[in-house]
Amino acid sequence: MWDFETDPEYQKVLDWADEFVRDEIEPLDLAFPHQQFMPLEGKRREVIDPLKQEVRRRGLWATHLGAELGGQGYGQLKLALLNEILGRSQWAPIIFGCQAPDTGNAEIIAHYGTAEQKQRYLEPLLNGELFSCYSMTEPHAGADPTMFTTSAVRDGDDWVINGWKFFSSNAATSSFLIVMVVTNPNVSAYQGMSMFLVPTDTPGVKIERNIGLYGEQAGQGSHALIHYDNVRVPGEALLGGEGQAFVIAQTRLGGGRIHHAMRTIGLSRKALDMMCERALSRQTQGSRLSDKQFVQGYIADSYAQLVQFRLMVLYTAWEIDKYNDYKKVRKDIAAVKVVMPTVLHDIAWRAMQVHGALGVTNEVPFLGMVTGAAVMGLADGPTEVHKATVAKQVLRDYTPADGTWPSEWIPAKREAAHAKFADYLEHEVGNL
Repeated sequence: MWDFETDPEYQKVLDWADEFVRDEIEPLDLAFPHQQFMPLEGKRREVIDPLKQEVRRRGLWATHLGAELGGQGYGQLKLALLNEILGRSQWAPIIFGCQAPDTGNAEIIAHYGTAEQKQRYLEPLLNGELFSCYSMTEPHAGADPTMFTTSAVRDGDDWVINGWKFFSSNAATSSFLIVMVVTNPNVSAYQGMSMFLVPTDTPGVKIERNIGLYGEQAGQGSHALIHYDNVRVPGEALLGGEGQAFVIAQTRLGGGRIHHAMRTIGLSRKALDMMCERALSRQTQGSRLSDKQFVQGYIADSYAQLVQFRLMVLYTAWEIDKYNDYKKVRKDIAAVKVVMPTVLHDIAWRAMQVHGALGVTNEVPFLGMVTGAAVMGLADGPTEVHKATVAKQVLRDYTPADGTWPSEWIPAKREAAHAKFADYLEHEVGNL
């Protein structure tokens, strides 16, 4: 049975979340801009803590994790519907305990962490008392782990980490880092890499600089270049088994990619809403913008893109719930990741155009959305890499044609059809 209707009881939950985000959380983006990943202090804590408490009271805290892992057990499909709402606001994921990159980091600690690691890192992470950083990519290698050189070498009961990591988001305000390193250079990277939980204040962890996105002031960015200079950690800092980094990474990145897509739906919808309001509000050359066919085309194209993307994300979320295995859903997660930046870019760009000169100012959010779309095309792996993944996965369901001609070559199929119905065709000819 096919059903595109949300459960009525959960729809009530979503309706409350929609109102709560609009009235209580979206104003935080203006009152405390770009401060969502800073430790809570003073007046900000007085404002934020009651909002988090209300979310907990409603049973909507940390819905990205199953009940067995310390979350609410709602599953990815329900999370997708909720994340559409949260995607409108920078602060909303923080208030609901499901912000990136902490969602993915919490998931892998929940899956692979020891009891001690869960107590030290996962519990305060889920309680919203600290932030974390996924320190994976490297300056020379980008997102290709097979080229990573940052290493960890045994020294007695300890490990010593050396190397450089690039674009380690939120490192400056995080309490700990999850670092992916080479632990055995003599085997394939797929078996020779491991992950470590490293407190940010460990001696030798040196943030050389924090890199900002375009438009941000120098030194005010949140994407760190980190030098791991003889960083010594105990053996119990190893996350999962030695050589298990790739397995762990797939769990983390699969979840992170689909969660980005869920939130992007909400952000794209916000741009479409603003475009439609503007089209109905402004007049030029004797009629409203909404009467101009060019603007109507913008609106129609944006609506169609958004609906297609949303259904694709919801279907993929449903698959994750059904199979409980990110590897089985790898093709569709990658496809969602491919489509996501284009959808956000296109809708935001059209909305910006409809707003005219105002659209390119810092008094509306469109250029920030366009920049965000560019980031989404690179975060958790470049779009081009995911396209290759989708193509390889799709091709697995096909086989090459036998012989010279395609299997749908019409002359051969016509001959086969004539042979199949030869008796009838001869009868027809005889009656002419």
